[in-house]
Amino acid sequence: MSAVAAEPIRVLVVEDEPVAAEAHATYVGRVEGFVVAGVVHTARDALQHLGTHAVDLVLLDMGLPDLPGLDVVRAMRAGGHRADVVAVTSARDLEMVRSAVSLGVVQYVLKPFVFGTLRDRLAAYREYRAQVGGGEADTQAEVDTVFSSLRPVGATTVPKGMTEELLGRASTALRAADGPRSAAELGEELGVSRVTARRYCEHLVDAGRARRGNRYAGTGRPEVTYAWEG
Repeated sequence: MSAVAAEPIRVLVVEDEPVAAEAHATYVGRVEGFVVAGVVHTARDALQHLGTHAVDLVLLDMGLPDLPGLDVVRAMRAGGHRADVVAVTSARDLEMVRSAVSLGVVQYVLKPFVFGTLRDRLAAYREYRAQVGGGEADTQAEVDTVFSSLRPVGATTVPKGMTEELLGRASTALRAADGPRSAAELGEELGVSRVTARRYCEHLVDAGRARRGNRYAGTGRPEVTYAWEG
């Protein structure tokens, strides 16, 4: 099979929460080979955008306020829109996953997620597009390679003793905060200990996703705070 020309993959971000939408668009823009084609917050605006702009991939929130995500995909196909879909959802319902697959959704990402999670899936999708860019498959192995390319090319890893799920929650909380948070404040919000919250915050600082600061109150030692770096 011949590869497609190395043109950017145009992504429409569909997410009803403005903070999350901005974060998802930022994530997409950080992955080589992808550009943000638009950011919308409702199913209606998503379908309108698809009708007037060129889009290759839709990063689609499954919990939109005006129409369920699966119905958005059905409306896309009924309208002749062939853009692929990466479903984004906080629902763990495997029946929804099965329905999404039957509608041709190519990837499924659980909220909250960190940059590495989406990066891996977009990288896999980029490889998939390169494989199906043209020509014909000569062997079964070639067809198998196309399907296997949709699996992430590398597993997102977190340090031992940490979980991707809690890291995503910590990232979301810092990103949505209206100011710096101490480990104790973040731990209370996440339902974990101060020590645990601090460990996740320090990991985000080391990864360049958060910054460390100090909060002065009284004459004692300053309290360490953390803020999202964007």
